[in-house]
Amino acid sequence: MGALDYLSNFCTVTSTSIRSRRKPMQTVEIKVKMDCDGCERRVKNSVKHMRGVKTVEVNRKQSRVTVTGYVDPNNVLKRIKSTGKRAEFWPYIPYNLVSYPYVSQAYDKRAPAGYVKNVVQAVSAPNATDERITYMFSDDNPNACSIM
Repeated sequence: MGALDYLSNFCTVTSTSIRSRRKPMQTVEIKVKMDCDGCERRVKNSVKHMRGVKTVEVNRKQSRVTVTGYVDPNNVLKRIKSTGKRAEFWPYIPYNLVSYPYVSQAYDKRAPAGYVKNVVQAVSAPNATDERITYMFSDDNPNACSIM
């Protein structure tokens, strides 16, 4: 009986080891300066053959590459940098998600239209309900109360 237990340890596969290797489905956005169709093609081809990649979208106008799949963000960034292009993670968030878009270091002239830099000072504190209430009655809010 002891020999069978010993040998069965070599034949069994635990489910926790398989799950720990599987990466979650995620979207990685990277800023890459691309000037021509050749640059765009080189960046796209370098990433689309990676294991776990489902889709690759390249937006040359915004200098943005969006990769969706079961990938590690650092590996995607490293693969794009191997093409010789300067790359970094996408530093911008949409303008309408930020409470204070014109705080110092948030507004960037090089940002695409409708985007600002993702900095801590631009996001309001989660317990700041008083400012949201006053914004409901503001003239700047097109959906404000029209009782007055």
